[in-house]
Amino acid sequence: MILNMTVQWRFSLLALCGFLLAGCGPEGTSRDDTIQIAVIPKGTTHEFWRSIHAGARKAEKELQAQGKSIEIIWKGPLKEDDRDQQIQLVENFTTRRVDGMVLAPLDAQALVRPVENAQQAGIPVVIIDSGLNTDKYVSFVATDNYKGGEMAGTFMANQLNNEGKVILLRYAVGSASTENREKGFLEALKKSPGVELISSDQHAGPTRETAYQASQNLLQRFGKEVNAIFCVNENSTIGMTKALREMGRAAGAVKMIGFDAGSQSIKDMESGDVQGLVVQDPVRMGYEGVMNLVAHLDGKTVEKRIDTGVVMITPQNLKEEESQRLLNPPIEEYLGK
Repeated sequence: MILNMTVQWRFSLLALCGFLLAGCGPEGTSRDDTIQIAVIPKGTTHEFWRSIHAGARKAEKELQAQGKSIEIIWKGPLKEDDRDQQIQLVENFTTRRVDGMVLAPLDAQALVRPVENAQQAGIPVVIIDSGLNTDKYVSFVATDNYKGGEMAGTFMANQLNNEGKVILLRYAVGSASTENREKGFLEALKKSPGVELISSDQHAGPTRETAYQASQNLLQRFGKEVNAIFCVNENSTIGMTKALREMGRAAGAVKMIGFDAGSQSIKDMESGDVQGLVVQDPVRMGYEGVMNLVAHLDGKTVEKRIDTGVVMITPQNLKEEESQRLLNPPIEEYLGK
């Protein structure tokens, strides 16, 4: 009897320890009062996502300065085509029972079930950057990507005086943000019947290398006749610009319009290889994503849709204050070197 009681006591003690450890962080200290927010981007290699990360850290620091105990957990796929890994991350954070998630979905449909499951488990989700085919989320914080695509199409038509042959290099099937840019661009071109679309069915893929290869293939077919090209994200813009430069046509002979602005794209504009960049505000996107999630956790009402803005940057307005704010966000201030 004494032996059985001793064994029961030991099992009870182990169970109690397990319960206490479940509420502890990796250092073994309690996180009961710490708000843990997982921020899950589409990828982690491009400068755009570093800016999103900086915005999330900016929100974290401001909230901490207000006296809130908050922790941002930054975790995303290495490559922007790894849907399975992103789904797994959402599921793992749901099991881990973080207090909330800020997610940039890689696929508008594939991430629906994981997000809805998180919401059903009592873990609120804010969607950023790219849309999701459900309304079961707290808020959607993003650029009006359709409008950005329209801006690119209108600018391109003006650059060509409404006459010429153009290429649209798409990004990837299922990415709502870039698909909306493509739709907006094509709709804007309909207003200029003198502009002929000679290719619109090719995709750049997730990296600069895949974009560069796709661009080379397109230019081998259409390089001598194309007058303008629109690429719908950072890596496709950089890959196409590199392929154009190597083809040997003079800078500006083919009007190059891109979306997003990493440091290489800015250099390409300064050298005359790029004529226009449609630019978002990713720092604000990351910041608003976290701030709105925390406001929701505090019981406040947040807007279902928040537009973070989009502008067209050209060599003519490149040096203006607003352009420089968007092109050179203070990433190091929040992330370090």
